[in-house]
Amino acid sequence: MKKRIIITAIGIAGVLLMTILVPVAANAGVNVTVNVPLPPLVIPAPPGLVVIPNTYVYYPPDVGVDIFFYHGYWYRPYHGYWYRARGYNGPWGPIAIERVPRAVYGIPPGFRSGPRYEHVPYGHVKKNWRAWERDRYWDRSRHEGRGHFNEGDHWGHDRGEHRGGERHER
Repeated sequence: MKKRIIITAIGIAGVLLMTILVPVAANAGVNVTVNVPLPPLVIPAPPGLVVIPNTYVYYPPDVGVDIFFYHGYWYRPYHGYWYRARGYNGPWGPIAIERVPRAVYGIPPGFRSGPRYEHVPYGHVKKNWRAWERDRYWDRSRHEGRGHFNEGDHWGHDRGEHRGGERHER
C-alpha cells in the first residue's frame, strides 16, 4: 500500500514539475471589431454612369454618395470601410481594403469636378465594360471626338489632388 502511495505521489509530483518547467504555448489574442452600419442606398432606376478618365472605373454623377462600378461589381466607401455589391442597390457586403481594386481605391478625391465623358446608360456599361476595357475604348474616344473629354483638364498634383487615400461618403 505504501509503495502505491509513493508511486502515486511521485507521479503527481512529476506532472506538477513538468507543468512548471515545460513552457506552454499560450495564445492570448484580442479581436475587436467595430461594425459601422452602412446607411441604406436606394436608387429608384438604373443610374447613368460616367467613366473616370484613365481608370475604367464608372460612377453615377447624379447619385449623392460615392459608389463605383468596376469589373462587374459596385464598390462603396463609408467611414474608412469598403463595401461591395453585384447591384447598384446592394445588398452591400463588407470587403477588406486589400481586396478593393487599386483602380477604385486610387480614385482622386476631386474626381467629380474633373474631366468627364458623356453619361452612359447602366445597361450599356454592364454589357460592354469588358470589351471597352480590352479595346481601350475610352482612350481612343478622346482622339475620335467621342465623349466630350476636356483634354486641357488632367488629374495631377498641381491642383493639390492625390491618388489613393481614404474616400468618404458625402
